[in-house]
This record gives sequence, C-alpha cells and structure tokens, in this order.
Amino acid sequence: MHERPLIVAVDVESAAEAETLTSKLPASCWLKVGMELFYREGPDPVRKWKEKGHPIFLDLKLHDIPETVKRGMKNLAQLEPEIVNVHAFGGQQMMEAALEGLDAGTAAGKKRPRLIAVTQLTSTSEQEMKADQNISGSLRDHVLFLAGNAQRSGLDGVVCSAHEAEAIRQETETSFMTIAPGIRRKEDAAGDQKRIMTPKEAGERGVTGIVVGRGITKSVDPAEAYYRYEKEWEHGKQRCIYR
Repeated sequence: MHERPLIVAVDVESAAEAETLTSKLPASCWLKVGMELFYREGPDPVRKWKEKGHPIFLDLKLHDIPETVKRGMKNLAQLEPEIVNVHAFGGQQMMEAALEGLDAGTAAGKKRPRLIAVTQLTSTSEQEMKADQNISGSLRDHVLFLAGNAQRSGLDGVVCSAHEAEAIRQETETSFMTIAPGIRRKEDAAGDQKRIMTPKEAGERGVTGIVVGRGITKSVDPAEAYYRYEKEWEHGKQRCIYR
C-alpha cells in the first residue's frame, strides 16, 4: 500500500456523478467507494477505476453472521480493492471469517486486500455512545478495545478518528493501520462529523491514512482542494515522531 495515503471519498449517487467528479481529481489518486454508490451501480465503477490506476478503499462496512460475511468477502476480493472493511462490533469470529473469505477469494499470485474494522463512527460522540449503545466508560477506551479485538482477529487495522490513532499505535503492532475519516481543514465546515481533526494534525499523530469527502468533492475546484489537503497532510507527516 502507498505509504500513508490521502483517500478521496466518492460519496455520490450515480456513476455519472462519480465520473464527473473523478475526472477533476489527480490521476491515480486513492478513491473510497461506499454504500451510496455501490448499492446503485454495483462493482462497475470499482473495476473502471482500477483499470485507470486508482487504488480503491471499498467501504461497505460488512456486519452480519460470520458465514455471510465470509462469502461476501470472497466475492469482494475478486474486485481487487486495496482495502475493504467490516464493523468491529461483529466480533472476533466474524472478523476472522471475513479474513478467511478474502483469502479464499484472492486469486493465486495476487495480494490479499487489506482488511480493516470500523470502531466507532466519527459522527458518534461519547454522550451518544453511552445513550444509544448503552456502553459505559470513555469512547477512547472502547475504541481501543475494538482495535485490540481487530488485531487479535488478524486484521490489518481499523477505521477510527485521528484522536484515537496515537493511542492505538502505542498498543498495537507497528504495521497496524489507522484510517481516519472526519478530516477537515480549518476553513471547512464540520458537517455531521463530531470527532474531527485537520490533515496536518492527523499527520503529526501518525495516522496511516486519511479519508476526505466534502472538503474536496464539494469544492469548486476538486483538484486544487485535493492539493491543499495533500500539502497539509504531507507537512504533518514530516513532523510526525513515528517512523
């Protein structure tokens, strides 16, 4: 995987919108394909962008009984995304089954997609976690618990907010990935995200990769916005104490 990538979230409703957006982005940049586009257009956009050289984070957040997730991952592996994910709330047995499915679906001689687990959504506050999920303790501690389960299940990393990434790095293996959404430049609106951080701050904390949506995709000039984010992200990485 490209070292510590900037991933653009292509959260649009149709292939036509996606094509218009990606035509304005740098060639071969990372793209995140989520439920909104995948459920309408299926795997075709993924195949098309892979052919054009775009690394893909397939963000479908599988969460079901282990056998169902295993079979689903076996099919998704054939699209050859660089990263796929599940919900850590599914538990260790489900995460292990997801990994088995990816292994089974990866063609001989090909590299298995990286498998990461969503911890707590960056739109969830600690107050909401306690009220809506009936989870006591701090949000940070629960994210660390879920990250530990993901590592014990053999996964390659987690989706978390940049606020938890440093603590996760201290308690997991060096290669364990932290992919952080909720990234906003100071000039950009927070939207529905609660636990946000700037690209520079995320880079300084050793986050493996950042996911940026509206700050780039809703810009008048998405390529220019991309390069602004990339500049801050690179500056933060250079200041990071973790190597």
